[in-house]
Amino acid sequence: MKKPTPHSEFIKKTLWIAVPIMVQTAITNFVGMLDNIMVGQIGTNQMTGVSIVNQLLFVFNLMIFGGTAGIGIFTAQFAGKKDQKGLMYTLRLKLMMGAVLSTLGILLFSCFGRSMISLWLSNGSSAKDISETMQAAGSYLRVMMIGILPFAVTQVYASTLRENGETRVPMVAGITAILTDLLGNYILIYGKFGAPKLGVVGAAIATVLSRFIEAGFVVLWSHSHTRRFPFMKQTYCGFGVPRELTVNILVKAFPLLLNETLWSMGQTVLSQQYSRLGLDVVGAFNISSTIANVFNVAFIAMGDATAIMMGQSLGKMQDEEDKRLIRYDANRLAIISVVLCMISGSFLAITSRFFPMIYNTTGEIKEMASRLILVSSAFMPVYAYENASYFTLRSGGKTWITFLFDSFFVWVVSIPAAVVFTRFSGWPIVPVYIAVQSFDFIKCIIGYLMVKQGGWIHNLTEYTEK
Repeated sequence: MKKPTPHSEFIKKTLWIAVPIMVQTAITNFVGMLDNIMVGQIGTNQMTGVSIVNQLLFVFNLMIFGGTAGIGIFTAQFAGKKDQKGLMYTLRLKLMMGAVLSTLGILLFSCFGRSMISLWLSNGSSAKDISETMQAAGSYLRVMMIGILPFAVTQVYASTLRENGETRVPMVAGITAILTDLLGNYILIYGKFGAPKLGVVGAAIATVLSRFIEAGFVVLWSHSHTRRFPFMKQTYCGFGVPRELTVNILVKAFPLLLNETLWSMGQTVLSQQYSRLGLDVVGAFNISSTIANVFNVAFIAMGDATAIMMGQSLGKMQDEEDKRLIRYDANRLAIISVVLCMISGSFLAITSRFFPMIYNTTGEIKEMASRLILVSSAFMPVYAYENASYFTLRSGGKTWITFLFDSFFVWVVSIPAAVVFTRFSGWPIVPVYIAVQSFDFIKCIIGYLMVKQGGWIHNLTEYTEK
């Protein structure tokens, strides 16, 4: 009988994968927080305008993530199997997916950007506030669109490296980019060292520049280390992919792309529903989500680690005993994720009183943000477990199940709840937010039952050349 990896070794292996992702994500979000604070010093309306655009870009970013992650299910399993041709084919498909989605994103934001921004501008706010917010958001979006393509390229290469066990290079690339972003923000937002004072436009320019640097870093490193990653050699020697493999991947990838798109749109619609309670709510959520993102790194990194470890194990799976061990490891990964998030959630709660004080905004917005931070900290272990369940189910190619588990739940449960509570309860934002988030306990129960059932355990790496 095969024995599971001892707990100490398993935790060490998990953290070996998760910690570099955690460090990169933490630094990225920390610098994002500093960016947000810098913009927040300009004024509340400018901060709100940037926040609205970032909500829209969030949808595109998760479209890219979903498109590459759906293909990445196969990449991780091919990596476990050490199938170099399979790895080359998945990288080609990722590049094509990134090009298509980037083109679509640029077209949509060019044609409908201002209309989408206006959905957040509540009639309850003054005409002056609405005008200033729209002006800031529009100018910020126009520059940020330039960074869409390099962002997609970075996601394609960084995800491929991670799925092959290389998590440190994307971390170094990310740190290099965010330091560039931070320095560029300081110079261009405030006009330091003789540069023009550009405000939110300066913040956008710095972000776009950092994205080109990050993309260049991971691409050049990947293609200069072909001895370690032989599949990189032939990636651009044509774009052929076996028909059977292409169909199999797209069938699995499409639900994940659809899921990430609809889930991110769902989060954006939730944000828009909350904004019905006033622009002050948008500002408060901007502050609370900024600091919450810094502490969310635990379950984000553990999600990636779960996908990588489960995918590689499934690619090597041979018998029923392997299935039993894979299910056992999935439970251990979920426990590690929850424990880490209990710790990070505690630290997040500590920041709730002093972090909002940094912003140049009203006392009401600061107090509202403080309470929203406490709610986020309390729910963090819940987010950790449902996130671990999602990535576990996804690793075996059960993408239609994850679609129902994730985005379907948001649109059928969370959004209707937000509509009811914001329009008919008469409650302020904090109890409304608690009520909507409480429905996530249902997702935890569903996730537990689906992972326990084991129908997600599948090896997806068999294909034939045609």
